[in-house]
Amino acid sequence: MKIALNGASGFVGTALQETFKNCVILDRNDNDEMLVHKLKDVDVVINLAGAPIIKRWSDPYKKTLVRSRIDTTRQLVDAVNQSDVKHFISTSAIGIYPNDTSCDESCEQRDDNFLTHLAEAWESEALKCNKKTTILRFGIVLGKEGGALAQMLPPFRLGLGGTIADGSMMTSWIHIKDLLSIYSFVIENKLEGTYNATAPHPVSNYTFTKTLGRLLHRPTLLPIPHFALRLMYAEAASVLIDSKEVYPKALQKAGFTFTYEEINTALQEILT
Repeated sequence: MKIALNGASGFVGTALQETFKNCVILDRNDNDEMLVHKLKDVDVVINLAGAPIIKRWSDPYKKTLVRSRIDTTRQLVDAVNQSDVKHFISTSAIGIYPNDTSCDESCEQRDDNFLTHLAEAWESEALKCNKKTTILRFGIVLGKEGGALAQMLPPFRLGLGGTIADGSMMTSWIHIKDLLSIYSFVIENKLEGTYNATAPHPVSNYTFTKTLGRLLHRPTLLPIPHFALRLMYAEAASVLIDSKEVYPKALQKAGFTFTYEEINTALQEILT
């Protein structure tokens, strides 16, 4: 099976290259003709393109977030539709779900904010594909080589880690190894539709913080107030302070088994 990756240089894309050897790498600078040529004899296209979301959102950067997701996906879908590709797997985010609400894939309630509208538009472009299409809504991806945890570890190792405000916000996460297994499972079982790529047991920020501190043998006594994150990231602080309680009901119903269901075992594996 031949697999093409769009957005291959990021944390997840790099890990997928190790999982699926000899991938065809698609570049954001590829024009339409180059994309169609690269997709010759490709069976599966995985779309991971998107500028980093954890960055202060100026108006120009918001446009970058939109272009890197919506425009890139539109161009890629056009190329896939002209090719013999059999399966298109695109990325989305659990930011599409409302705050403070327990959600699985059946949840249709939406908040009125930039992140929600971005995810909806991203998915809408992917669903214009006329091949078998799967959308994976990522939770916070945890792993040794990158992602949110890599940014958190330095202050935590210095004993400067702490909860966000009172720690009550819910965090929906997934171990990178389980995410890679989900891709293999989706491809092998030819699954289509929308799936939450999150572990079965989301945790409060308090539980996440205290578990990480305990495994690092460091105190976690310095809470980060919401206003400090808003000063640093402006509107983008919502990515860090929103409460998302999301469950992978569709994946479990399809028969997928998670290796890392609990945050303690997930963080323990990553930190050892």
